[in-house]
Amino acid sequence: MSYSITREELKKVLLDGDQQQIKKLITNIHPADILDILHEDEDSIKELMDHLPNDVVANIIEEEDDEDEQYELLKLFSDAKQRKIIDEMSKDEITDLIGELEENEKQDILNKMDQDDKADVEKLLTFEPDTAGGIMTTEYISIRSGNTVEKTLKYLQENTEQDTTYYLYVVDPQNVLKGVVSLRDIVSSTFDTKMIDITNPNVKSVLYNVDQEEVARKFKKYGFIMMPVVDEEDHLLGVIEFDDIIDIMQEESTEDINLLGGVDSEERLDSTIEESFKSRIPWLIINLFTAVLAASVVSFFEGTIAQVVTLATVMPIVTGMGGNAGTQTLTIVVRGLSLGEMTKANAIKIMLKEIAVGMCSGIIIGILVAIGSMIFEGNPIFGLVTGLAMFLNMILANIAGYFIPVILDKLKIDPALASGVFVTTVTDVLGFFFFLGLATVFLPYLI
Repeated sequence: MSYSITREELKKVLLDGDQQQIKKLITNIHPADILDILHEDEDSIKELMDHLPNDVVANIIEEEDDEDEQYELLKLFSDAKQRKIIDEMSKDEITDLIGELEENEKQDILNKMDQDDKADVEKLLTFEPDTAGGIMTTEYISIRSGNTVEKTLKYLQENTEQDTTYYLYVVDPQNVLKGVVSLRDIVSSTFDTKMIDITNPNVKSVLYNVDQEEVARKFKKYGFIMMPVVDEEDHLLGVIEFDDIIDIMQEESTEDINLLGGVDSEERLDSTIEESFKSRIPWLIINLFTAVLAASVVSFFEGTIAQVVTLATVMPIVTGMGGNAGTQTLTIVVRGLSLGEMTKANAIKIMLKEIAVGMCSGIIIGILVAIGSMIFEGNPIFGLVTGLAMFLNMILANIAGYFIPVILDKLKIDPALASGVFVTTVTDVLGFFFFLGLATVFLPYLI
């Protein structure tokens, strides 16, 4: 916030202040900060926002992360006021909002837009929401390649309302992207200079159907704050701004964390009981079936366990440590795939590294477990069986943690979606098999 103000002070100014006081107030406070203060007094939001200009209300609504909440804020006002607020909102924000609403609510907003804006939003809605086309905005400035610097400067003076003037994209009469030019190059050139003469043709663009994660990786690689979106013939369709990329990175990281934990990507802390239940129960059921599979392996060695009951005490240690090791590898690999850090060139190297880590970890943990088991049971062979099973399971856990997400990625399935379930299943089944199988082999020495 530009300066400190309490909720009470803000409320007093908005309710009792004149327009000059309110104007002075909102020029010193970011809309996001106003929204935070309004959330502290939700019962009075409508009353407080009534005194704000339409453009500020639009900015406050845009700062709200949840689209349903955005719509609820918008519905606080009359239809006439809603039309004015919608007119001040950016088209990409309106598109995101509409994309999450029911059909009747969607039409309600579209009907309150003028025809040109409605056409632009309807065009944006044709793109998949998680692609470059789905996150771009059509509110940008493009410059004709044949224009002079003088004509361009006059045009910019007449279009100061646009926020996307960090870079200017140069197009030909058919709207084909020819390059990019900076404001610095424009102001440092003579008035009669043709735009094409100061245009950098080496412009990085992205196709409209590219996944938003790939777009985020491009922004990270090149350090852009804006990137043009084009079709297959290089026609300029729109631009993507850096603030949208920040939202995407947050969204994708949250989704991956949720999926790794067996939770729906949309679940949040404030989700309802019903939403959370529906999100979690499918994965719990899947985990139940995988647990049955592991239990069936145990039942196969029922005779061995009956003769050496202590095996039942140590089994969870073997499987649990294998699961932990597999999850470590899984987390690193899923992250690498998500960020595009894993490629064909380094895939083998990463695989060998994870196997080596599994061997090293297996040796250390295996020795520690073997010593502990030997002391616990008073039998060196028992310690050998436990340590060897731990060693084998940790190696296989790291291998599973590598290959499972890689295979899922090749099958065009989000690696974060089901990797955790499969890795846990592998480590449990193999952990029980190695431990109880070795115990069966060495049974005469354990009794």
